[in-house]
Amino acid sequence: MKAIVYTAYGNTDVLELKEISKPVPADDEVLVKVHAVSINDWDIALMNGDFVNRMLNGFAKPKRTILGSDIAGVVEACGKKVSKFKIGDEVYGDLSGRWGGFAEWVCAQEKMLEHKPPVMSFVDAAAIPQAAMLAVQGLIDVGRIKSGQKVLINGAGGGVGTFGVQLAKQFDVEITGVDLGSKLEMLSKIGFDYVLDYTKTDFTNTGQQYDLILDVKTNRPVFDYARALNSGGTYATVGGSISRLLQTLIVGGAIRLFSGKRMSIVSLKPNKDLAYCNELYTAGKFKPIIDGPFQLEDFQSAIGLFVRGEHKGKVVITI
Repeated sequence: MKAIVYTAYGNTDVLELKEISKPVPADDEVLVKVHAVSINDWDIALMNGDFVNRMLNGFAKPKRTILGSDIAGVVEACGKKVSKFKIGDEVYGDLSGRWGGFAEWVCAQEKMLEHKPPVMSFVDAAAIPQAAMLAVQGLIDVGRIKSGQKVLINGAGGGVGTFGVQLAKQFDVEITGVDLGSKLEMLSKIGFDYVLDYTKTDFTNTGQQYDLILDVKTNRPVFDYARALNSGGTYATVGGSISRLLQTLIVGGAIRLFSGKRMSIVSLKPNKDLAYCNELYTAGKFKPIIDGPFQLEDFQSAIGLFVRGEHKGKVVITI
């Protein structure tokens, strides 16, 4: 089968399209013929091989040589202990921790997958799992979003932000999106009430305050974010630099003690809210923004677009 493989850490040059053996499912796994896969920040971090991800995937060289977690496809074979799926089922899910999705076939434990609704395309399904879970868990589980609030999403033009605005609008809030100027028109079209170009405006220095900030970037000091929160407001970060995340973890408690402002890190629970997303999608209230889709052979262009941060919504590769 064809797969995007890497055997050393680095930039996109370490990725190669190769022919490798087709995997065989274990007793608790299904074999999925992959129709589409999307790119996530975690894929890039694993490819680059920073200290934390080397600890997860091999310090000198990667133990898992095929990236890609968010897949959609068709079950082709089932292990003897599998009861949730049968051959021919259309499925999707987040394979974080195992990966392997940048390939024509991948094996996955049945707990990592959900049935794909018939009305949902494979491309849309591949875009949903990780980014949508972070949006749901950031805004609802951690952020405790409520109607009438003022909400801001920093890094609004990627997957989490474009899902986040659609989720937030279910609660009748006023929402601001922050990203590159080239993405602002798209952000306005999908429901953001206000949009800011971060190259021209630092939202933490405008004097405006928000009840809830969902941060995809985490590229500012934690005290800057606290300044942009109303008293009793919540800051929820879903990713960013390790140093900034550690600062949030270490200093967040003191900020809450003295100001009542909650500074939180969202710990991803893979696939937990796929059923909720299925309901919204089927009702026409939830639709991924797709950049592409790209063909497997064009993976360098797809991943390069993502790495440069120029993509709108989710970058999807079809296989």
